Amino acid sequence: MNSKHILMTIACAAALCGSVRAEAEARETEGQGLNWAMGKGVTFGETSVVSAEVGLAFDSKFMSYGLVDNNDPILTPSAALTFFDWVTLGVEAIFDTSSYGKRAGYRDHAFRYQELDPGVAIGHAFGPDDAAWLPTTVAFELGYMYEFHPKVVDDDTQFLTFSVGLPDLWFEPTFSYERDIDRDDGTYLNLEVGHTFSVVEGKEEGDDDILAFRVSLAQGWGDKRRVVAYLPDVGNDEAEGLGRASMMDTCVKGELTWNITDGVSLGAYAAYYDYLFDSHARNSAKAYEATGSHTDSFSFVMGVSLAVAF
Repeated sequence: MNSKHILMTIACAAALCGSVRAEAEARETEGQGLNWAMGKGVTFGETSVVSAEVGLAFDSKFMSYGLVDNNDPILTPSAALTFFDWVTLGVEAIFDTSSYGKRAGYRDHAFRYQELDPGVAIGHAFGPDDAAWLPTTVAFELGYMYEFHPKVVDDDTQFLTFSVGLPDLWFEPTFSYERDIDRDDGTYLNLEVGHTFSVVEGKEEGDDDILAFRVSLAQGWGDKRRVVAYLPDVGNDEAEGLGRASMMDTCVKGELTWNITDGVSLGAYAAYYDYLFDSHARNSAKAYEATGSHTDSFSFVMGVSLAVAF
């Protein structure tokens, strides 16, 4: 695998959606009811048939569970296809932008991928219109992801994930579950609450906001296996690591989203991570960073992203 494979994956996703678009336009001409619109993909009446999204994100650091996995900026291209608003096939890759890999002990991978993440997810949102007994919208997603690394970086692993959220409530709660199948067989839980403020409303009722700002607060928790795998021993607990389940990262984040036009959005965020609720975990977090230069349990991270849906 190399950057050519990543670009090929994104190109294939775009080509597939383009062929579906052409077929939709042909069938619409024949009066069969298929339609295509930028940002909405191919629909049959009110039913989504297939949509695609490609994106590119830039992050000032690469974070995992509030820990610094790469202290230099990274680039993350991504592509996804969603069928019938239920099943999503996606892939993303993480690219080093510096010689950080050499300093961290896995060779210089500047502008070459250090991680490739293909996956599949089943998810949907149900509201009162779907079931009268629902007081508000409930969104869920069940997913599988394979994390592939060049052998000079790390071993591969697999993840099972599940999330459920209430996006129409004012504080937009989301609960997430993650199980690492291979690397540590550990479990990580996260609870996030937040709120989205409209800065510039859409032109018509029902349109997405032209400019929106979201603030959120999230707290993570890891079982013993996850904590032992990530938090090093600092003389307080078992030799192999912290040795017990623990509260992990706290994240405070602000996100700004500009919907430039139908299907095209630009995002920016700033986030603060820290280990606030367990002193032993906090001391371990200070010693985590791969080059050994990290002396704080907290990190500030910023990023920008561009997404195109069609």
